[in-house]
Amino acid sequence: MSAHPLHPAHIIRSDAEAIEVATRLAERFAVGASERDRERRLPVAELDEFSASGLWGITVPKAYGGAEVSYVTVAEVIKLISAADPSLGQIPQNHLGVVDLLLHTASEEQKRYYFGKILAGYRFGNAFSEAKSKNAGTFDTQIRIDGDSAQINGEKFYCTGALFAHLVPTVGNNEHGQALIAFVERDAPGLSVIDSWDGFGQRTTASGGVTLDGVTVPLSAVIPAHLAFDRPTANGPISQIIQAAVDTGIAVGALEQAKLHARQARPWIDSQQEHGWQDPFTIAAIGDLAWRVHGTEAILAKAGLAVDRALAEPNEDSVAQASLVVAQAKVLSAETALLASSKLFELAGTRSVTGKYNLDRFWRNARTHTLHDPARWKYHLIGNFVLNGVKPARHAWN
Repeated sequence: MSAHPLHPAHIIRSDAEAIEVATRLAERFAVGASERDRERRLPVAELDEFSASGLWGITVPKAYGGAEVSYVTVAEVIKLISAADPSLGQIPQNHLGVVDLLLHTASEEQKRYYFGKILAGYRFGNAFSEAKSKNAGTFDTQIRIDGDSAQINGEKFYCTGALFAHLVPTVGNNEHGQALIAFVERDAPGLSVIDSWDGFGQRTTASGGVTLDGVTVPLSAVIPAHLAFDRPTANGPISQIIQAAVDTGIAVGALEQAKLHARQARPWIDSQQEHGWQDPFTIAAIGDLAWRVHGTEAILAKAGLAVDRALAEPNEDSVAQASLVVAQAKVLSAETALLASSKLFELAGTRSVTGKYNLDRFWRNARTHTLHDPARWKYHLIGNFVLNGVKPARHAWN
């Protein structure tokens, strides 16, 4: 992968333009989505088109040349792309989260530099999670500052986007146990990106591993990421709303396929109908699924508004409210994606399971992506806030 974009990115200027561009791209990405999944063919050309479209820069603040779109729009963009190909929809998640971290924790000089890179088409990957640490929020990776540089050593996993990135933001602890992020050039000595992801869903995210062996970066490439959670910010809800948008997109895509294949299915012998689309139980089931998908889309938009409010006026209450509504979107989108991708087969009939259709990709993608963090804890978060007034803990998964 080149350490620089092949083409300069278009700069999107408004929410409406972002939706228009995403709609157009989604139509193209849908065409080869099944083949990419079947062959586990990495979407290198599609990602180049995706980032060159300007959609990876839409959250850059207006003060730095970006569109600073609403998170209602961000969620809609990710949903549209994910309905076409959820692997493509997932890959920018950490990139967008890092853009927000820069806003909250970087120096003015760093903001100008990295926001400029983003608008030029640079993609951030990530080297955040670790498979061997105690839990998702702990890091064994070390970032040690020595004068005007920092050295990084560690091993990462679930590094979605790193294989395709121009810069790989890497989380590690300093000697005080505080989390820092170092922006590592994709071709930096000591950085190895391993294409080891073999999950049965989200097959083309290349969410494999990263090793860092004595990687050195200038001090100007390090930001104090812990500050985004030491005080109230919207970074957690921002990370989570993108996950909910991916799952909502999977549900939308599965519903469209259910409608298509249900109309082509044969009527059941006892229905006394000529066509499958006349079957009253099929009609009722499609109606039930449709309102659930549309309800999921509605709460996703509501979550985007809550994130916008937390960004505009960050405080304990606004951030807690954003986490609450985003958690609601997360649990509903997970449930709906799994339901829609399963109901698809029931409504389409036995022939829908044949390999030529590859419709199982919807369920495989939903089941894989909804494991990103446990939905059962989102129910607890919601209930504890509603019943007991306990605000959610501040971290990247709330």
